[in-house]
Amino acid sequence: MKKFQELSEREVLALAISLEEEDERVYSDFAEGLRQDYPASAAMFEGMREEESGHRRRLIELYRQKFGEHIPLIRRQDVRGFVERPALWLIRPMRIDAVRKEASTMEVETRRFYERAAALTQDASIRQLLDDLATEEREHEHRAQELDAEKLPTSVKADEERAQRRLFVLQIVQPGLAGLMDGSVSTLAPVFAAAFATRSSNDAFLVGLAASAGAGISMGFAEALSDDGSLTGRGHPWVRGVICGAMTALGGIGHTLPFLLRDFRMALWAASVVVIAELGSITWIRHRYMDSPWVSAALQVGLGGVLVFVTGWLIGSS
Repeated sequence: MKKFQELSEREVLALAISLEEEDERVYSDFAEGLRQDYPASAAMFEGMREEESGHRRRLIELYRQKFGEHIPLIRRQDVRGFVERPALWLIRPMRIDAVRKEASTMEVETRRFYERAAALTQDASIRQLLDDLATEEREHEHRAQELDAEKLPTSVKADEERAQRRLFVLQIVQPGLAGLMDGSVSTLAPVFAAAFATRSSNDAFLVGLAASAGAGISMGFAEALSDDGSLTGRGHPWVRGVICGAMTALGGIGHTLPFLLRDFRMALWAASVVVIAELGSITWIRHRYMDSPWVSAALQVGLGGVLVFVTGWLIGSS
């Protein structure tokens, strides 16, 4: 990698052209990736892409005047000081907040590049263009706000926020909730059956640990293999699988940990309190993200928990 201070004016212009071309393509990918779920934001990024394209053409025109037709390939990774960018444009579906934040970061980095490059060069025409581009990049954020106001009226923003919430529910909440419910409810029977059968905190803990880990692995694979997300919009299958499996294991571990207490009665009461807290959390999530009425969500979750608990108690006490 070459130090920025060691670049010649020819190399500075070549690097600027490369940066503008990269930014143009990134904005194009942002626009394409957001077009289906966030069409108004896609239009905003399309406008930003056009601006970057204009910058690139001006740089190429000046380069030809100064140095001829051949433009050496100098990329950001060839020069020290640039921040590595996350490849958000490769992720589908795109997260709108992450994309907008990345675009803002890109503009700040490009502006700083032009300011430093203008201070480095001695050629008046090159310095003038770099100063102009630095000013335009500084105003680019304001332009983005203008585009935002023009392309994203309040009603459209509300629609996009609802779309973002829908994607969050599909990709994160649903697999996590399914795992938490399975882990919290299905492991009640083996844990409390072992507890009532053996009257041993250690035995109940080992059974609960095994049941939680097994359920987490099983639910994780089941969720990951259910669909690839291409038609349903539920996101990457293995991400959903990890979320579902982790929440399943967490749901089972929650009421298993109290059995680390040596006093069996205290452990049993503590586990019961944790179960109530788990079922309450599931009820809140269902109400918050699945729009389930409080009473309906509480009855559904509570009834399932009670039935599984009673099953474990009856089997363990027999």
